[in-house]
Amino acid sequence: MKHSIIMFFKIGVFLEKIYSKGRMMEKLIWKAFGALALTLIVMGVILFLSAGTLDYWQAWVFLTVFTVAGLVITLYLMEKDPKLLERRMRGGPTAEKQTNQKIIQAITGLGFIGVLVVSALDYRWGWSEISDFVAILGDALIVFGYVIIFFVLKENTFASATIEIASEHKVISTGLYGLVRHPMYMGAFFYLVGIPLALGSWWGLLAIAVIMMALLWRILDEEKFLVNNLSGYSAYKQKVKYRLIPFIW
Repeated sequence: MKHSIIMFFKIGVFLEKIYSKGRMMEKLIWKAFGALALTLIVMGVILFLSAGTLDYWQAWVFLTVFTVAGLVITLYLMEKDPKLLERRMRGGPTAEKQTNQKIIQAITGLGFIGVLVVSALDYRWGWSEISDFVAILGDALIVFGYVIIFFVLKENTFASATIEIASEHKVISTGLYGLVRHPMYMGAFFYLVGIPLALGSWWGLLAIAVIMMALLWRILDEEKFLVNNLSGYSAYKQKVKYRLIPFIW
């Protein structure tokens, strides 16, 4: 009788864990899809209000590319690495612990909005002469950037949206991490450069320059943090010489 009670108790605990895990996963799914949908809506509003029209095919194609790429990565992480997805959901200036990174994230966020606004205003007032081929090339750069980011997330389960040391955090030196120390930012570089081109704007690249300066600041600051807080990172720096661009920097 005693063994039966213990067995039923263990079954109950097991079922409770499954139920709790299911509830947590359900919340994560709603949160992830909600964040993706909200981002899409906000970007659409910014683009079409700035352009002064819905007749802006470059913006529609860009938003489609952004949605599909974001959806693919979200679905993959839901299936393969929900903990990483949860960490990726915690981002932005308020999520950072260091003052420098709060400032960097704020600059990056404002810069991203600036890219959308300037590019759409460029389309509205016709400042740039840019061919349809270049716009499609911009979308291709965005896709290429997302592909890099996908493989980074696949390789590194510690690739949080904030600079932090997670439980059981270790140095990753395989895959793209054997080529450059910050492949996530390498993917972001292609992604960011592609946005104004995809939106039919040369002037939008100026706003990208602001983001890139903030990105370089983030890389240098992040490396100081990792050297001081992540065991083995100093040795990894000696092994992989380049931060962002192979054979250059």
